[in-house]
Amino acid sequence: MTGIQPGLTVRGLGRYELPVADWLCTCGRHERARGRRAVIELTARVTVGHCNHTGTETRRTAA
Repeated sequence: MTGIQPGLTVRGLGRYELPVADWLCTCGRHERARGRRAVIELTARVTVGHCNHTGTETRRTAA
């Protein structure tokens, strides 16, 4: 596989770093949160493998 994969990525959890979270939905929608509170809200709201935008669910299995 090539390209960017859907999922949630959280960076900057160190003591002096600004937390940043990126979520790429299975439908292709992208959201970014910056700051501790925004990252917490995003991670609480998203469900990897389930699209909140179209109501469809995608399940991935390991090959």
